[in-house]
Amino acid sequence: MSEIAELESVLGHRFRDPMRLVQALTHSSRMAERSLDEPCEDNEKLEFLGDAVLELLVSEDLVRAFPDWSEGQLSKSRARLVNATALSHAAQRIGLGQHLRLGRGEEKTGGRSKPALLADAYEAIIAAIYLDAGLESARQFVQRTLVDGAMIVQAARLGHTDHKSALQELLQSRGAPPGSYHIISESGPDHEKTFCVEVRVAGDVSAVGTGKTKKEAEQAAAVAALIQLGAEGI
Repeated sequence: MSEIAELESVLGHRFRDPMRLVQALTHSSRMAERSLDEPCEDNEKLEFLGDAVLELLVSEDLVRAFPDWSEGQLSKSRARLVNATALSHAAQRIGLGQHLRLGRGEEKTGGRSKPALLADAYEAIIAAIYLDAGLESARQFVQRTLVDGAMIVQAARLGHTDHKSALQELLQSRGAPPGSYHIISESGPDHEKTFCVEVRVAGDVSAVGTGKTKKEAEQAAAVAALIQLGAEGI
């Protein structure tokens, strides 16, 4: 199996024009050293286009999944899903580094494992698939390798400013009953009280929060419970 065919198998897409894939893998450092069968352009323009396609796909999924969210909440959730770290990790999972076409200088300095180069190449691959077969094919690639439905829900859940709702959604996704909140104590004068609230989750997790109002204390307790339950990004 040729290198291109091997990578196509990993990507889950057979290119009508394989030179699109070659260009997506070609770093600017390669241009002065390229052979005649390589493209005359590097992957920078494809990376630019892939970034836009990726943002469109993830934004569309978030808007469909959470139609009541504000622009700020949607942006925060998208940022949790689409960033250089996430893209470089996705590139590593599919072994993209071994297929990069680098110049000798980048090769010597470990370019195949550089997060920035991997992230850029991943976005270039998205663009190459988009140009080769359209938006739906690009969507399928992104869902297979970076963002699936569960990740959309997770990112949106952690974007909540309402931590009680975030906790309830997390528990529901794990098949657990909702948490129960109980006031443990009140202190201070009537005009400046401090409330201490405990939330109990499925009898196994108990978390406490304090606040100037009952609602504030409940939100603080929910945050503490989310942390105990391993919800990253709180």
